[in-house]
Amino acid sequence: MRLLAPFHVLSRRCLLTTALSLLALSAGAQSPAPIKLALIEGLSGPFGNTGEAVVRNIAWAVERVNARGGVKTAQGLRPLALERYDSKGQSEEALSTLKSAIDDGALVVMQGNSSANAAALIDAINKHNEREPGKRVLFLNYAAVDPALTNEKCSFWHFRFDAHADMRMTALMQVLGEDKSVKSAYLIGQDYSFGQAVLREAKRQLADQRPDVKIVGEELHPMGRVKDFLPYAAKIKASGAQAVVTGNWGNDLTLLVKAAREAGYEGKFYTFYGNALGAPAAIGEAGVGRVIAVADWLPNVPGKASAQFYQSFRQRFPKPSEDYAHLRMQLMIEALAQAIERAGSTEPVALALALEKAQVSLAGQTGSMRAEDHQFQQPLAVGVMARQGEPGVPFDVEGSGYGFKVVRQIKAEQARMPTSCKMVRPG
Repeated sequence: MRLLAPFHVLSRRCLLTTALSLLALSAGAQSPAPIKLALIEGLSGPFGNTGEAVVRNIAWAVERVNARGGVKTAQGLRPLALERYDSKGQSEEALSTLKSAIDDGALVVMQGNSSANAAALIDAINKHNEREPGKRVLFLNYAAVDPALTNEKCSFWHFRFDAHADMRMTALMQVLGEDKSVKSAYLIGQDYSFGQAVLREAKRQLADQRPDVKIVGEELHPMGRVKDFLPYAAKIKASGAQAVVTGNWGNDLTLLVKAAREAGYEGKFYTFYGNALGAPAAIGEAGVGRVIAVADWLPNVPGKASAQFYQSFRQRFPKPSEDYAHLRMQLMIEALAQAIERAGSTEPVALALALEKAQVSLAGQTGSMRAEDHQFQQPLAVGVMARQGEPGVPFDVEGSGYGFKVVRQIKAEQARMPTSCKMVRPG
């Protein structure tokens, strides 16, 4: 599905502004065609709110590039044009919308919410690019974090801008490993490739770093289909677990932590995504000091540049329900713009080779693409839920009154992990 209001209007306004600027600079010359970016994401269904959060972030990043005139190419300055396609969170729909996006002339495909969908897209894009070299596309992944996607399933056409699950788990374990109050843990996740990878790595790292921690429960549940998590919360409480480790995201996380609160569970939550999308408000005061989240960046990361970035995002999207800023998505679009300008064109092979060398900085955060496996290397942050206004918590999330105090910052070189990628490059 194409862009819908308000971003449809927003995108057209940006393109119009850019076009007028170019006309003013080059007396009547025809403006080069925009570079089409296709966002394939679940924009409806149980995870629609996570998809809309992505739209806001990428639309904002595109606005920033277009506000400076677009990207420099041999044809002149060219704006970016963002179009969105609703996969409804399903792999079949993602593949169908991929075909539509390619037919519409997209150069770049972007997706992230669901590693299963990402794997399907990688496979389809590999086949398409081999079959139709004149219509090749690149795949930029901002959130699908199954480690396999940049290991055994790595692809020359795929670039991941989020830290993968094993990297995130390693960061979380730096905090859990030092928490001597935790002697037992319950592992729970969504039953698909990513959720399985999280539980597998949690068990491995606990055995390695905290062999004294007993795993008292291990469970995978259907993704996006559980409406009542109280039975799961009851089992967690009955197990005596002092901590829950979960990679759940979207509604599956919000409903889980809400059920845990209602069940009276008093242990800690070590999460990948507990810092927004309703989770802090769902658990409320009970989460203070007990909900831990890992991310590439958090709003309360120290530094003036970081604070200004977050304040700018909140000014652009002032509604509390719109508050979920992703710095990595901004870096992704900046890396794409940089690669287009370095390549001097949008020829896909040249563009991919330039993107392999991307190094970008924004809001005090710097990241670089690793050519070996196309896994972005960037710092990570671990935060613990706290009341807004406490030391280190100038910002809350979603108007909840709670934010995340940064308790550990991991440098990019510390977050780096080896890869088993054996990349096949075009001849």
